[in-house]
Amino acid sequence: MKKCRLTSLLFCLLFFSAMPSYADTDLTIEGLDGELDDNVSAYLSSIKESEYSTSLRFQSRIKENITDALKALGYYNPDIEFVIEGDESDPQADHELIVNVDPGLPTIIYESDIVIEGEARNDPDFRRLVDRSNLNLGQVINHGNYEGLKGSLRNLALQKGYFDGQFVATKLEVSPSRNQAFVHIHYKSGPRYSFGATTILGSQIEEHRVQSLVPYKPGDPYQSIQVGELNQNLSSSEWFSSISVEPQIDSETEDKSLPMTVRVAPQTRNQIETGLGYSTDVGPRGKLSWKKPWLNKYGHSIGASVMLSHPEKTFTANYKIPLEDVLHDYYLVQYGFKDEDDNDTDSQEQNLSFERHWLYDKGWHRTIYTRILYEDYVQASESGNSLYVLPGITFSRVRSRGDTMPMWGDKQSINVEYGDPNLLSDTRIVRVTGHTGWIRGIGRNHRFLTRLDAGGAFADDWSEVPPSLRFFVGGINSLRGYGYEEISPKDDNDELVGGAYMATSSLEYQYRVVGNWWGAAFIDVGDAWTDTPEWKRGVGLGIRWASPVGPVRLDFAYGLDADPGDEFKIHFTLGPEL
Repeated sequence: MKKCRLTSLLFCLLFFSAMPSYADTDLTIEGLDGELDDNVSAYLSSIKESEYSTSLRFQSRIKENITDALKALGYYNPDIEFVIEGDESDPQADHELIVNVDPGLPTIIYESDIVIEGEARNDPDFRRLVDRSNLNLGQVINHGNYEGLKGSLRNLALQKGYFDGQFVATKLEVSPSRNQAFVHIHYKSGPRYSFGATTILGSQIEEHRVQSLVPYKPGDPYQSIQVGELNQNLSSSEWFSSISVEPQIDSETEDKSLPMTVRVAPQTRNQIETGLGYSTDVGPRGKLSWKKPWLNKYGHSIGASVMLSHPEKTFTANYKIPLEDVLHDYYLVQYGFKDEDDNDTDSQEQNLSFERHWLYDKGWHRTIYTRILYEDYVQASESGNSLYVLPGITFSRVRSRGDTMPMWGDKQSINVEYGDPNLLSDTRIVRVTGHTGWIRGIGRNHRFLTRLDAGGAFADDWSEVPPSLRFFVGGINSLRGYGYEEISPKDDNDELVGGAYMATSSLEYQYRVVGNWWGAAFIDVGDAWTDTPEWKRGVGLGIRWASPVGPVRLDFAYGLDADPGDEFKIHFTLGPEL
């Protein structure tokens, strides 16, 4: 028995050692570059490397694929030669199959017969589409451009309301012997449909207010982009939980108008949101928000929120009154209470504001308002209470392109307030603040962020100015490497008193390490002062994560001008970068 097993083992070893090993074959394409090389590579990618060989059958298959790839780009007469390197007599030797390709002369468009009939004949979008099709006389024929133009004509017709459009003739002829191509595309658009009446179904808001969200008028030429805009406008109103916009294409009308039906369902009457967060500047914080997105048939809304953290407790409430242009014009009445106990500030601040808002198409937001400020405070060795009536104006804009961490974006704002004793203010004051921030990306892996904030308060009697109208800087969104609002002028007791002016700037570079994780390096400079600035600097490194709920930032910062022993700070926060 043992002898039998030993014999079997020896037989297996001899058998497998005698089996020939399979050789590897490499495939190399030479003579092509640019889009010709790319297209040939795409055609050949369907062949597995394990199928490579030097056989005539495989060479025929390669030649057929290369020929088809070149024809698609207008090269109908290629010259293809094969060279085999390696010992063909040795089946175990590795080989290389070299394919030398001369694409030959390109096939030129000799006749370009592209005709648009019907109302689209004079439509500039159709003319532009044909001009940019790369199917003009003298150009190299490209089958992708030919099929692409047909598809683009269909899509454009649907987008612009030529619903009866059809091709009368489509033909691409090629004479390989003469390297000539003949393009024939005849498209008959028929009449262009227009928007008809828009019917609103299921709305709890007054009809004319919902109709103000419609971005077109009956009789305007149909455009699908305006149907999408209508859907977006209805969603932005926050009045509805579901929205359906349906063009009634099957409706037969003599004037080719297209009735629109909008079906909506009311939004829930009450919305509650909670949030928890943490920042090393202010510690743990929690937020509770409540909102009624629609209060009555006029579309009024009301909301309130409470935010709690160690240094600050705030409560805000607002009442919004939309005007005729619901999305762009509205009144807002707001009340806010803030209790701050941090550093050398102990303040209870109340604000009541009456605001008029305008939103413009280019993203600018203008607000004219009057706010009434009452503040009871202790600031260092100063204490008192203040009453101010402050008319003001604000211009702001935020733009971005991208997702959680966009590669392009900017934010600008400027605010001016004025108080006067004749308007019940304790002293005459003009307060101006401004902000600008920019995000720019290079490629996919490099981002640059820069920010500049500045402000000034000009008062007849500085001793009458409460802490909320003075300036303090420091912290994650101000000057990293320093504590939250711990930088300002100090009195004789070395306590913070707040400054009449402030300026901070930041420059940050980010590099994508992997996926949604980025590394950052930054430098911040700034100060809050009354007489002469003493610029403070902070530098550091950070980690960024583009999380599903927003950018997460962790910074390790060093205050170059901080007090000895207090130079190192860790800043952590969740929220927008601008």
